[in-house]
Amino acid sequence: MSPFISFLLFRAKQQQPSLSWMTITSLSTNPWMGQSIDSDYPAQQSLKMKTNINRRDFLKAGTVTAIGAAVLPHALTACSTTPAKIGSNMTIHDYLEHFGVSEALIQQIIAEGLAKGGDYCDVFFQHSIANYIGLEDNAVNRAYSDVSFGVGIRVLKGDQTGYSFSEEVSAEAMKSAARTAASIANSGTTKATVAFTTPKLPSYYKINTPWEKVSINEKIPYLQQVNEKVFSLDGRVIKSNVWFNDETSYVLFANSEGRLTCDYQPMAQLSVSVTAEQNGQKEQNYFDYSGRRGIEFFTPEAINTLATEAVKRTVSLFDAVKPKAGELPVVLAAGSSGILLHEAIGHGMEADFNRKGTSIFSDKMGKQVAKDFVSIVDDGTNPNIRGSINVDDEGNDTQKTYLVEGGTMASYLHDRISAKHYGVKPTGNGRRESFRHMPMPRMRNTYMENGPHKKDEIIESVKYGVYAESFSNGQVMIGAGDFTFYVKSGYLIEDGKLTRPIKDINIIGNGPKVLADIEMVADDLKMAEGGWTCGKNGQGVPVSQGLPTVKVSKITVGGVNA
Repeated sequence: MSPFISFLLFRAKQQQPSLSWMTITSLSTNPWMGQSIDSDYPAQQSLKMKTNINRRDFLKAGTVTAIGAAVLPHALTACSTTPAKIGSNMTIHDYLEHFGVSEALIQQIIAEGLAKGGDYCDVFFQHSIANYIGLEDNAVNRAYSDVSFGVGIRVLKGDQTGYSFSEEVSAEAMKSAARTAASIANSGTTKATVAFTTPKLPSYYKINTPWEKVSINEKIPYLQQVNEKVFSLDGRVIKSNVWFNDETSYVLFANSEGRLTCDYQPMAQLSVSVTAEQNGQKEQNYFDYSGRRGIEFFTPEAINTLATEAVKRTVSLFDAVKPKAGELPVVLAAGSSGILLHEAIGHGMEADFNRKGTSIFSDKMGKQVAKDFVSIVDDGTNPNIRGSINVDDEGNDTQKTYLVEGGTMASYLHDRISAKHYGVKPTGNGRRESFRHMPMPRMRNTYMENGPHKKDEIIESVKYGVYAESFSNGQVMIGAGDFTFYVKSGYLIEDGKLTRPIKDINIIGNGPKVLADIEMVADDLKMAEGGWTCGKNGQGVPVSQGLPTVKVSKITVGGVNA
């Protein structure tokens, strides 16, 4: 065992029966006003494994190819340590073999789902492999791998949805789950199944080395390098926490309209939290990199930037002050401050809230909502960005979707159900946390396009205000559009110049009002480097955002009394 590891825990459950659950929703009886809570810390979700194999047999099967790199053969029945093929070079036939199914069997499952008169049925297979390593107190002392494997089956009947999932992919278990989902309908008319066709999909996240081929011994040096760099940069640093997450999902999707798709989805995140002390005062901050990337992304330059930025953000807090409380001009820095755009505007443009009439944007389509130099996009096609997808979780093509174009509301974010309701095509925003969850409209990478102004011009236009650099713990009430955010780092703007760092403040506002109050947009669009997990209705999905430097004429800032 490596001397750097105190222990390694591989999570595997004791033998237990396959689980099958059903959820029924109805537009007329189950509206959800709801709120969204997003986080920029890694989503360390426990991907529980419930299968018909006991822990001893599972571990004997050799499913850990190298410490910290876990893979699982199809149906958990083979004894080889890896699937026949892994990575983005797999064909649809490789995915069928990976999950131990055939097109004929999937057709039978769909037929069971439609047997009681459902309008539509789809089947979503997923196999996820997640690895985590943590360094604290100068030692790598936490590591585990999680595996999740199963299938979700959805049946639609009018505005109602029947959903069931199984963590066993035998023909009997899947057909049983399909019959459960099918109970949403009850008529003698059934639809015939359609022969499958497989579209050619784009590839927005090519990587050189699949994470399944990267051992823990190859990852540990990255944590050590970040840790060593952090302590070398400033003598006030007293603690460093570094963690490395990587995850891979194999996804196979089929529906009753004959669409058959597959995708290999990598994800990685390297994060560092720094604590520093000066004259008895302690401060903490962090920085991270995340995206659909391989290990080749974590170059010496990336490691250096990660450590340098985390230390700079931390030690700047020793001199930080609070601005005066009240309504102030707020300049949003290019990059990760786009999370404000995600919260204040993006959620309100998800079509499920609008078709239920709960979003403040539900009556704004085609109307001017911002100045004519403001255009807002939700995009699934940005190469290697955290929220990008080759195909959504309903098998729909991903795309670049304008939410606001030239200041005018242009589109909602649609899944299959909302697209049918509005009589439009899906925008590729049907997403789900895992096979255990139903898809719904979710953002991908949400950003504002470049405007006509310059960053320096924007800052110089502010007599007294706030320059917000990074946020955490965002929350929005979808119906009213009200939001609140904690500003993690930023600066005061005094007489047109960035002066003192700020800390411990909140900004509070209303999405549509902030949108209307955008006065200036620079030409320096930057996509966020870090990792955000968007929470909605109990599900979390990876997203990203971006922003050029933007000036909002006024937002309520919770600082100190004048």
